[in-house]
Amino acid sequence: MSSSISSANPPARRNRAAVKLLAIFLICAAPLVGSYVAYHYWRPSAYMNYGELLPVTPVPDVRLTTFDGTAFRLSMLRGKWVLLHADRGDCGTEQCARKLYNMRQVRLAQGNNMERIERVWLVTDGAPPSAPQPELYEGMHILRGDVATALAALPAVGDVRDHIYLIDPAGNAMMRYPKDADPERMIRDLQRLLKYSQAG
Repeated sequence: MSSSISSANPPARRNRAAVKLLAIFLICAAPLVGSYVAYHYWRPSAYMNYGELLPVTPVPDVRLTTFDGTAFRLSMLRGKWVLLHADRGDCGTEQCARKLYNMRQVRLAQGNNMERIERVWLVTDGAPPSAPQPELYEGMHILRGDVATALAALPAVGDVRDHIYLIDPAGNAMMRYPKDADPERMIRDLQRLLKYSQAG
């Protein structure tokens, strides 16, 4: 009787041991599997950029001038983060004025970090800048010249004039914002970038 029980015990012990080993493996693997799934398939919106990240896109350092005739190159802004938009000189449309407003508010909202950000308006038709509220572009670099070459390098959905671009301190366009962008979400993007970046 005892011999038959003992002969049945080794398979049962092996099964219990296998179950324990499998449970240990699953417990150890769970964090790894969970992190993989979270990284590749689910990321909380709080940690996602609002702006669309672009492939590294150097903005050509073309010859430009200010409207008083002073020579200017975008490389003169290296070391700063640059919010750039392109539009006609007559910025009388609601969309154009909204871009100017958003760029100003995003910069002002950075507080002590606002000096790390410059704003650029590339005038696409060479017309003198005008807008219903001139204070919206006060302190902005307003440039004309070989604007078309610079814009040709910027990825766009539809018209390049629909977007606001963010250029990093090395001179690369690294993010673009959609038409009618939400300034509050733009502000949060810049706050995170300036907080964690040593550049600019």
